[in-house]
Amino acid sequence: MKKTVILGALTVAGIAAGAASGATLDDVKARGKLNCGVSTGLVGFAAPDANGEWQGFDVGVCRAVAAAVLGDPMAVEFVPTTGQTRFTALASGEVDLLARNTTWTFSRDVDLKFEFVGVNYYDGQGFMVPKELGVSSAKELDGATVCIQTGTTTELNLADFFRTNNLSYEPVPIETNAEAQQQFLAGACDVYTTDASGLAATRATFENPGDFVVLPEIISKEPLGPLVRHGDNDWGDIARWTLNALISAEELGITSANVAELAAAPTNNPEINRILGTEGELGGMLGLDKDWAKRAIMAGGNYGELFEKNIGENTPIGLSRGLNAQWTDGGLLYSPPFR
Repeated sequence: MKKTVILGALTVAGIAAGAASGATLDDVKARGKLNCGVSTGLVGFAAPDANGEWQGFDVGVCRAVAAAVLGDPMAVEFVPTTGQTRFTALASGEVDLLARNTTWTFSRDVDLKFEFVGVNYYDGQGFMVPKELGVSSAKELDGATVCIQTGTTTELNLADFFRTNNLSYEPVPIETNAEAQQQFLAGACDVYTTDASGLAATRATFENPGDFVVLPEIISKEPLGPLVRHGDNDWGDIARWTLNALISAEELGITSANVAELAAAPTNNPEINRILGTEGELGGMLGLDKDWAKRAIMAGGNYGELFEKNIGENTPIGLSRGLNAQWTDGGLLYSPPFR
């Protein structure tokens, strides 16, 4: 088993080394669209709507990058990936950017040769059980059957938690969130474990969400963010600073409603001017025009707008900002300076 994992990692790393040698920005411009890797379907984060159009918080990152680079937030080909297939899709060049609830870890950064360009959601792993199971803590799950997505940090965290607490469990391996939901509702497992945001998104799709409870334990740190291949720093800079533009826009009060007005002429705030291209040459440093960030913000709004529209407290997902609040509001969220 260990040999298989090591060989798999080496294979991905080898593919990545080859694919990264090309200039991704040139490829995306020549193609006229951004190939963006997303989940196979997690409502609120990335899932097709009734018309087959992809919607969600992670989808918003893809559209912002497409708007910045190509001038069109709709110029995106969404490529559904599982926990098992996502890294090969990025390493091989099938996708230009991976934006799907992926945790930034040492081995993914260093061994698999990927570059995480930031964190767009600070999360942690939790547990969901049927209310009728009658448990109030994950430490009461000794002997439980657990639905777990393979090829994820969730799988490893689960083993660590049960080992640390001297508990036993029986894993029920699944590939996608849809499969996990089906198995969990059918009673094939007592517990479903994944990132707490994913549990909230999944429960929101249930016919009777009140019949299920998310236990209080958060057993890990899961900084989720978009990633690119090592070796193409220019493309990594574009993805990183597009995300930072969305984060800074919220802090500075730049919204989808006022961005055009703020970009029409310099304001009395130099950082707003630098972001929106009325002062300085930040766009040129990225190989883009001066309006790149303006377009990214117009695509779906600033970070706060994307959050509230897709996963916030007034949506079926119902997530509070928590750690994902701006640093000025006690959260972890802030961007390096635009200067």
